[in-house]
Amino acid sequence: MTLNQLQYFCKVAEFENYRAASETLHVSQPSLSRSIASLEEELGISLFDKKGRGVILTKAGRIFYEKAIQIVNACRDVESRMIEMSRGGGKIDIGYIFPLAGRFIPHRVRSFLDLPGNESIKFSFWQSHTPAIMKRIESGNLDVGFGGYTDKTDLNYFPVETQEFVIITPKNHPLANQNEISIEEYARHPIIGYDRQSWMGIHTLALYEEFNVNPEIVVECPDEYTILSLVRENFGIALIPRTDTLDEFVGINVHSIKGYNLAHQIYMFWMKDREQLPVVERFIAYMKELTYSQIDSDSTSKVYLKDIIHYDSFDL
Repeated sequence: MTLNQLQYFCKVAEFENYRAASETLHVSQPSLSRSIASLEEELGISLFDKKGRGVILTKAGRIFYEKAIQIVNACRDVESRMIEMSRGGGKIDIGYIFPLAGRFIPHRVRSFLDLPGNESIKFSFWQSHTPAIMKRIESGNLDVGFGGYTDKTDLNYFPVETQEFVIITPKNHPLANQNEISIEEYARHPIIGYDRQSWMGIHTLALYEEFNVNPEIVVECPDEYTILSLVRENFGIALIPRTDTLDEFVGINVHSIKGYNLAHQIYMFWMKDREQLPVVERFIAYMKELTYSQIDSDSTSKVYLKDIIHYDSFDL
């Protein structure tokens, strides 16, 4: 049984006439008749009965048609999708961490889609922690991810965003009037932390060990919005990157870190040795170009979180 036979069978069933089907398929009527006869012989059952100058499906033919037309339509759909991808269209599956959900990802994707020729491209979005995003990229469920840096060697990394770290306190906190707070002073107060399985959770815990402090983490949270909400209600204070969510939040104080211009570098990452669809390659190239054009002139003065932590001391 071949795809051509299924296509021929479905067309004859549609027209109930060999001549009309052969003209539509651009094959001779004898060739079409032989193909259907061969299919019936292989199946061991008649698919059509004669009716005047045409044919109608037998009971077995109707059952066979229900499945055959699904196969034919699925093949057409796959073919059209492949043609679309070869012409630069298609779908891009991306994953990103919570701090990028407010503006960074929506703005960058929209600006990419607004470019001439990108109108038909589709995106799917998945939001989670860096380790989970990386697992989905490795399994092939995502094309590109945005998150923190890890020591995985099967991924390509490209820095796309730098976020300064700050300390946040509620309005009535004893540290509220200080412009700068040291890590040591910060660690003397109850802390609202990150989920320890997330990139930020792993690395802030490593940071505390590197600075030889042992803060009391009263609760762990999955994202910045939850942390901000708990800090505002005076459950503790927190160390977080300066995100879009922070800029829009009210009811908290924002402090610099005394003695450090500590920053969080966000990366775009994708599989090293996996051939990407043309549309994915174009998106990666666009993100690189956009980043080059927006390089922070003072980025060299920042101390990146991943650079002050000795990775061989921690189980990441």
